[in-house]
Amino acid sequence: MIEELKASRIENDELVIETQTTTETYDSKYLVAALLVYVAKGGGQISSEETSEMLRLVTSHFDLPSAQSLELLTKALSDIAENPDFENLLRELSAVLSEDDKAEVTLMMLKVVAADGRRDIQELEKFQVAVKIIGISAETLHGAYDRYFAETQV
Repeated sequence: MIEELKASRIENDELVIETQTTTETYDSKYLVAALLVYVAKGGGQISSEETSEMLRLVTSHFDLPSAQSLELLTKALSDIAENPDFENLLRELSAVLSEDDKAEVTLMMLKVVAADGRRDIQELEKFQVAVKIIGISAETLHGAYDRYFAETQV
């Protein structure tokens, strides 16, 4: 049974969601992991290259142990499967991101899309949806593309 949402609010840098029986707390680390999984899952299956790239990005970006990064990614994957309103969760949680954070996340999502070397239209579509969900400006998006190509054209 899917529980009805009672309330949600931003406290400090966390999104707090209350349902009839539980209270869940999500932070920016979870949001980044969730966005990466959301984009990677857009192609249906997540490749081993995408998994490795997501793990590397989360571990490096947040300076976390690999096990903790894997835990974040696993929770996000589970939540996507169980929560039909996952996009709204991402939208609400994106309020904790600064413009600089959004630029970093956009670059990270591009790296995940490219990780397996395939041009998967569904992943690119999910990337575009994710960009809209978290409110990435056109300027930030173009900056992320510029950074991505500068890093990969070495």
